Amino acid sequence: MSENKNGQANDKVAISAVETKFVLAKKLIARLREELDNLERLLLSEAEPAELEEDYKKQIEENREAISSGYDHRIVEGVFDGQQMVGSDGRMYTVPQNYASKSKLVEGDILKLTIQPNGGFLFKQIGPIERERLVGLLIKDDNTEEWKVVAEGKKYFVIPASVSYFKGQPGDSAVILIPKAAPSKWAAIENIIKQE
Repeated sequence: MSENKNGQANDKVAISAVETKFVLAKKLIARLREELDNLERLLLSEAEPAELEEDYKKQIEENREAISSGYDHRIVEGVFDGQQMVGSDGRMYTVPQNYASKSKLVEGDILKLTIQPNGGFLFKQIGPIERERLVGLLIKDDNTEEWKVVAEGKKYFVIPASVSYFKGQPGDSAVILIPKAAPSKWAAIENIIKQE
């Protein structure tokens, strides 16, 4: 457990890019094994197609009832890719820009998504990747309207909500966070220093 600048313990421990990929890979492998087992049972079954279709419909209805009953929620863990969470189930989940900006999410961070019975999404950062801080120049692409920060000869995409929050303008200096030991296309804005 690390300490912040006030000497208080932080709950989150930074993890490396390799550890992030390993955790996601293990979850994907487990899900694939489960799906392959189900497929194998289906192929070895001597049931008639009509019976299989009936069982399938029954299973879907049971899942629907469990979700609508209010006692069940679904949890998916995944890795933040700069805009979305790549879930351990192989699906992409859009992370709200305000949450990504406020939490200063960086490519490679591990997130937990709780899908509530009413369909609401709750994201929580559970495994921040090791970060590096850079200072660069905030620019806006005139053609695409995308915000970027140029730092150490590279261009990093940044979330527009972060630029708006800090009232950034092209030409301002931006303090950004990127993964320490992994290449990235995206950066999180930590702060903006207004141009004179």
